[in-house]
Amino acid sequence: MPDPNGFLRYDRRLPARRPVSVRISDWREVYPPAGEELVREQATRCMDCGIPFCHDGCPLGNRIPDWNDLVRTGSWDAAVESLHATNNFPEFTGRLCPAPCEAACVLGIAGGQPVTIKQVEVEIADAAAARGLTPLPVPPPSGRSVAVVGSGPAGMAAAQQLARAGHAVTVYERDDAIGGLLRYGIPDFKLEKRHIDARLAQLAAEGVRFRTGVNVGVDVTAEQLRAEHDAVLLACGALQGRDTPETPGRALRGVHQAMAHLVAANRAVAAAGTDQPDGAVTGEGRAARAVLPDGTPIDAAGKHVVIIGGGDTAADCLGVAHRQGAAGVHQLDLYPQPPGERDEARDPWPTWPWVLRSYPAHEEGGERVFAVAVQEFVDDGTGQVRAVRIAEVTVEKHDGRRVVTVVPGSERELPADLVLLAIGFEGTEQQPLLAQFGVTRNARGAIDAREDWQTDADGVFVAGDMHRGASLIVWAIAEGRAVAAAIHDYLGGTGALPAPVGPAAQALAAR
Repeated sequence: MPDPNGFLRYDRRLPARRPVSVRISDWREVYPPAGEELVREQATRCMDCGIPFCHDGCPLGNRIPDWNDLVRTGSWDAAVESLHATNNFPEFTGRLCPAPCEAACVLGIAGGQPVTIKQVEVEIADAAAARGLTPLPVPPPSGRSVAVVGSGPAGMAAAQQLARAGHAVTVYERDDAIGGLLRYGIPDFKLEKRHIDARLAQLAAEGVRFRTGVNVGVDVTAEQLRAEHDAVLLACGALQGRDTPETPGRALRGVHQAMAHLVAANRAVAAAGTDQPDGAVTGEGRAARAVLPDGTPIDAAGKHVVIIGGGDTAADCLGVAHRQGAAGVHQLDLYPQPPGERDEARDPWPTWPWVLRSYPAHEEGGERVFAVAVQEFVDDGTGQVRAVRIAEVTVEKHDGRRVVTVVPGSERELPADLVLLAIGFEGTEQQPLLAQFGVTRNARGAIDAREDWQTDADGVFVAGDMHRGASLIVWAIAEGRAVAAAIHDYLGGTGALPAPVGPAAQALAAR
């Protein structure tokens, strides 16, 4: 049984981040590995509640109290097995998920200190990776074939589940490497790409085939794919960035979508390699400047950078700008500064609270400006942005619609040589494969699924961000596992695969 006094004996504690002066000179992960003593101490804080609300916060249904107690007692092999029973890629979620499970932890009631679930998870996953990710034995072939279009966490999770059920699985990726946003959208200081490569080696050993540089709908038609496979899964993500075309000056040079900056930076880091003894930026990134596919520079070195948006993508751009050597960075948020603690009236436990979230990138520099909106991107006279004109605003909701009001006399300019739009996503991209498969985007820009995860086209399934819109990595993996169960059933497979969520499942929220 768990230690009933663990949470009384130990306070919540995380490993110290690497010093700012060190980490902004390389692209390596911000957090060093935690020592076993710290991890076991924090796992001991878990009470194994009679009703573990952390399960409600996590769509994967992770057995959190189980593997916490196994870590507490030093049973690491059993902890690894328990963790992988519900999560194909805990080393990804342990680094990238904002941890709604922690927001739902019973120890977080009334402003308490929840268990460091995410930290324990990543340490279990890393312990497994250190011993080598052993492929599961390949079962007898089912004689059925599945095409997975898209290689993000949803597509990869579905591919692994289906391969482990004996189906022949081929993953099609239009980029030159597998991983989706994990590969080129997430900076290395949050997720070093060796973690992806280790999983891909495991998937390949379990029979999954990968075809990169294949744009389905262009290089391979939907008709060809359906002729070669018994089922198709669309897991292409939600990469259509939200824009501000009505803002004066939007067409100026130097104003870009945030993902364009992140992808270019990740490609530059990958091209430069990570074989420098000290991991210095001069060897891993600055020597290979970030450029767009047409060669246009999009590097922050020496520039005044303005990032519009307050979420994860904006914070990623902030960390990249620091490592590229920006002269200065402002991050703009339309909304007022959130409170430091949960407002129980607004967001009662165990729902996900609206609170001020500071990422490691904010510790590294830059200035956050709340309750402002860009009124104009200012031209330097040559078609290049030189500043943004902002104004203070108030934001209210009327009849479910957001109403933004400018505060008179509050306008001012911020210098800007590079402006990055990190204001969210509008769903999956409009691309040829949609019409070829006979599916259409809904009002949210996503693809609807029936109860069996099929689209309007028989035998064509959808999951992940392409289905639910831009969301958390845990939801992508959960939907990947669930759609794999539906495809397995569609193909007449024996037995049942785990299906943690349904197509209509929603995150835990206040009503």
